[in-house]
Order: sequence, then C-alpha cells, then structure tokens
Amino acid sequence: MTPKRGDDAAPPPINNEYRVVLDDKDAARGWEDLSRQEASNTRWAYEQMRDNPGCRATPPNGRHSQLKRELKTGFHGNRELPQWQIEVTGSARIWYLCDDEKKTCWIKHAGRAHPKQTE
Repeated sequence: MTPKRGDDAAPPPINNEYRVVLDDKDAARGWEDLSRQEASNTRWAYEQMRDNPGCRATPPNGRHSQLKRELKTGFHGNRELPQWQIEVTGSARIWYLCDDEKKTCWIKHAGRAHPKQTE
C-alpha cells in the first residue's frame, strides 16, 4: 500500500535490526506490565535490544550488560545463547537471550522486581 498525505511515516528498515520476541506467557505479562508502568524506559529497552542487543561488538552501556556466572547463558530450544539484562528502572529488569545467528532477542523475563535467581 502506497502511503499518502497525512499517513504516519514508517521508519525505514535497518539491515542490522534484531527481532524482539517474547519467549513465554510470563514474559508477555511482564512486558505488558512494564509497558504500562514504565513506558518510556521500556521503549528505550526495546530499542536497545533491537538496535544494540550486545551480541555484536558495540559495547552496551551501564544499564545493559551480560549476566554473570551461571546466568551468563541460557537456553532457547536446545541452543545455548548469551543472556543479557537491561535495567529498566532501579528494580525493573528485562532478561533476554541474544541469538546473533537468527538476529533475534528472546525475552525470558520482564518485570518490575529483580528476578528471584539474583536474590
């Protein structure tokens, strides 16, 4: 469909964009909650995953880092992938697996509290 006057301009595609995918229903519920409660910070997190997920050489910033020790990786299907965290607020977190081969970020956790694994 050809855009016409008054239509919203669609962003041009970027060849190196990653898909951002909710891994399960808990991640989906958490994402919806974060999107309602912390819209601008959740949008920033989404853009980080889409444009600079950490799989590539560009180092993320202090609010976006790979998890450490036993949480450094996680599984999607039978594939072990690097696991990253984005600090949405002081306590809200998003954890995702970075699949560089498929250019996809699989959101494993999204919530307004620290995941229990880090307590």
